Amino acid sequence: MSEKPLTDTLFSTLDLHPALLAGLEKAGFTRCTPIQAMTLPVALAGRDVAGQAQTGTGKTLAFLVAAINRLLSRPALAEKNPEDPRALILAPTRELAIQIHKDAMKFASDLGLKFALIYGGVDYDKQRAQLQSGVDIIIATPGRLIDYVKQHKVVSLHACEMCILDEADRMFDLGFIKDLRFLLRRMPARTERQTLLFSATLSHRVLELAYEHMNEPEKLVVEAETITAERVRQKLYYPADEEKLPLLLGLLSRSEGARTMVFVNTKAFVERVARALEKAGYRVGVLSGDVPQKKRETLLRRFQQGQLEILVATDVAARGLHIDGVSHVYNYDLPFDAEDYVHRIGRTARLGAEGDAISFACERYAMSLPDIEAYIEQKIPSEPVTQELLTALPRPERPAEAADQSIGEIFKEAREQRAADEAKRSGGRSRNRNRRRGGRDGEAGAQVRGERAQQVEGQQQGERKPRPSRPLQADEGRAAAAESENPARKRRRRRRKPGQAAAETAMAATSATPDSTVSKPAKAQQSASLLTRVVRGIKSLFSSGS
Repeated sequence: MSEKPLTDTLFSTLDLHPALLAGLEKAGFTRCTPIQAMTLPVALAGRDVAGQAQTGTGKTLAFLVAAINRLLSRPALAEKNPEDPRALILAPTRELAIQIHKDAMKFASDLGLKFALIYGGVDYDKQRAQLQSGVDIIIATPGRLIDYVKQHKVVSLHACEMCILDEADRMFDLGFIKDLRFLLRRMPARTERQTLLFSATLSHRVLELAYEHMNEPEKLVVEAETITAERVRQKLYYPADEEKLPLLLGLLSRSEGARTMVFVNTKAFVERVARALEKAGYRVGVLSGDVPQKKRETLLRRFQQGQLEILVATDVAARGLHIDGVSHVYNYDLPFDAEDYVHRIGRTARLGAEGDAISFACERYAMSLPDIEAYIEQKIPSEPVTQELLTALPRPERPAEAADQSIGEIFKEAREQRAADEAKRSGGRSRNRNRRRGGRDGEAGAQVRGERAQQVEGQQQGERKPRPSRPLQADEGRAAAAESENPARKRRRRRRKPGQAAAETAMAATSATPDSTVSKPAKAQQSASLLTRVVRGIKSLFSSGS
């Protein structure tokens, strides 16, 4: 890329709406960057574009100008309802969506267009009401927007005439490809809408998506001599794991007053590194998935305003964020993906400025270094880790300031918030389960539960519920009469001595009723005669056979 970050192409020479041109001039935008000068003539003509340029070269302004100019210059589609959006801008992370909205407000706040910023973690009902009231341009992350699209009365994309995908390769990395296809299928056909795709890297899978859902897009690439920005001074150290924190503190003490970002690979190390820096006397902010969204926005805003010296972050902040004056970027952990290295160090030396990118190739993550150097097509200069660098210089005294929320308090609040959200979700699931169960049971389930409750109550009071009565047969009636005259016998069986059974049988015979004394001999006689006939029949068979 040229030493000159801006070209000789003026925005005034492009076919822009007068109100938009006035807004750009008021915000201080007069000349185009290389990616803007290359893509805007094509995009303003209504054709699809797949644009690639290094981080920090003005891609965001390029697609914002193209989208806003189309909405100001052309009529909406005939099938559009008053509340339907006309343009959609998708970003992979919340921070990038917020940054795009902030950039748009710099020059488009007075153009009469309604913008909606849609992302997860905050203001669900407020965002839904904003969409229902009607907007012109939606700037969103895929997940939250899909939630609203599935609620058919909230928002519809059937009249969305322009779609912009920012950092499309990152959307692949984060697993958003299915979400993208879901949203693209709910927009007008690719021949009826304009689609723009911008990224710092255009891989084969991104281009495959482009050719699948775009209308003969024109691939425009700003060629650069190196993959990374030329004005970034890269440096590499090989510390042991236990030397990383002392080395970081030693290097920071030698660059006092510099606005610095420190990148780590895991959320756990964000807290660990931030606590160590805070203990050393630095004003520190954190950006990671564990921190609630509103707190992340507050910390990012304070860092941008210079109230915080250091921002410790995961790769959630590596894409698209434009923070003025970041002079140093530390890769406390080398990233797993070589492309992430390019995006991390792209937070410094933006739009022609200079900066330093310092990386630690420790025992745990040094295996990523060959892939990174192969991707950027250069070897990163290395320096030895000396005892002098491991010793932090004394910091100059600073005036007393109001106490900020400590890192420990931030993560304690984050854990409490996460626990409360989890309890709320689990409580909602149990209520829904009970509600569904009640709906399936209906009146029958209520009746069964009522009978069970009565049985339990009766058992607690020592009562037995009477069985329903039915008419008795004759034999059963006589047996019932006999039982009523005889004393109740115990259920427990006792062991009987030899001869006791015969005596009890005789006693029972004498105490039996007349009916029983007559019926028993008769039955015995009938059984004896039957046995006699059977024996005679067997004898006759043997005699005839002989």
